[in-house]
Amino acid sequence: MKNPKIVKIEEILKLIKSQDEIVVGMAANEPREFMKNLHIIADKVKNVTVTNCLPIVEAEFFTNEKLRDSFFLDSWFFTKTLRSVSKNGNISFIPNHLHLAGRRRLDHKIPNIFITAATPPDKHGFMSLSTSNVYEKQMVEEADIVVFEINPNFPRTFGDMEVHVHDVDYLVEVDYQVPTLPYVEPNEKDMIIGKLIADKINDGDTIQLGIGGIPNAVARSLMTKKDLGIHTEMFTSGMIDLIEAGVITGKKKTLHKGKHVCCFAMGSKELYEYIDNNPSVMILPGSYVNDPAVMALNDNQVSINATIEVDLTGQCASESVGTKQISGTGGQADTAIGAQNAKNGRSFIALYSTATIKNKETGALEEVSKIVPTLTPGAAVSLSRADVDYVVTEYGIVRLRGTNVRERAKLLISIAHPKFRDELRKQAIEAGYLHEHF
Repeated sequence: MKNPKIVKIEEILKLIKSQDEIVVGMAANEPREFMKNLHIIADKVKNVTVTNCLPIVEAEFFTNEKLRDSFFLDSWFFTKTLRSVSKNGNISFIPNHLHLAGRRRLDHKIPNIFITAATPPDKHGFMSLSTSNVYEKQMVEEADIVVFEINPNFPRTFGDMEVHVHDVDYLVEVDYQVPTLPYVEPNEKDMIIGKLIADKINDGDTIQLGIGGIPNAVARSLMTKKDLGIHTEMFTSGMIDLIEAGVITGKKKTLHKGKHVCCFAMGSKELYEYIDNNPSVMILPGSYVNDPAVMALNDNQVSINATIEVDLTGQCASESVGTKQISGTGGQADTAIGAQNAKNGRSFIALYSTATIKNKETGALEEVSKIVPTLTPGAAVSLSRADVDYVVTEYGIVRLRGTNVRERAKLLISIAHPKFRDELRKQAIEAGYLHEHF
């Protein structure tokens, strides 16, 4: 007999009223059928707000500026699509630390509807949240109406991912593939930075890694290590290679020994096949995994993150260029602080020494230093100077932990691109960070 909770997406759209607050699943857990069809009711609603994180679908409800009176989008983490259409005026960023994102949003407003992707119910009536529990289970418990897009293609995962069909109001049967992320091949700079970081990682350490060229280079450079562990925000494809090579075992972890701990997973098809029905992978709530106090319980915890710009005192702008929002804080502060509070813990912030940008006056491309005397005006400080440990470029690695401003300026200039070092020193003297005679 058909489950009476199973309905078509059109029935879900009929539930939406003007002024409603809707939260959707994160990243691969984004409910694609819902996102692709929401614009259909644009002429029937006003001021419906959708809150998301790392969206994948370029949905018409927020990309079509003609619909901005009907829909508004709030996001915990911007993507290329959100950056390109934010000028429409119906998109805004929610400043957050990832481990507090769900709770603080709920303190501000309770969603009328929460909808996410999930696996179909098993014989006991339990569904798995599959790839993400950053805030998803919090929303299941708090939202007025809970909807799951149940998909047989999604991996069944463990940790704290189970939701019983009794706790969900509606089910929508779908059959799309789990979205994947293309592998970013590390370039020469990435590999230099990756090796510098890997040289500071010891056998038995527990690591947190993200995605992109630098994290992939770090993963490659760790192939000679032994008994590494995982306690990370995001479970990535690069980690699978290390697990299968026997580098990552989790045997030396002091928290969740032998388990690969994360709060969401996204990557290749092989990654989804690996985490499917795999009890060694624990996907736990973001409020737990990314809590700095929890992360600090892992002895030898290592955090590796990237940034856009670092000033000579150590402030890291990792999510915006001036006032333009590029991405989000995510778990950078969570993991950097948590790792440093761990016994023998370390945190690394990586960046290229330069970037190529277009000169606003001439339109010509020019190379600029990403180590700067002061951050670009309006830039968000994602990681405060008080919370920075190691900083790495292709020109070296320096440790800022415990140093004064004069020491920091000297250290950071030493890993800037050589052609900018003299100018940076002059600017440091003008700022009062350095003095002519010292």
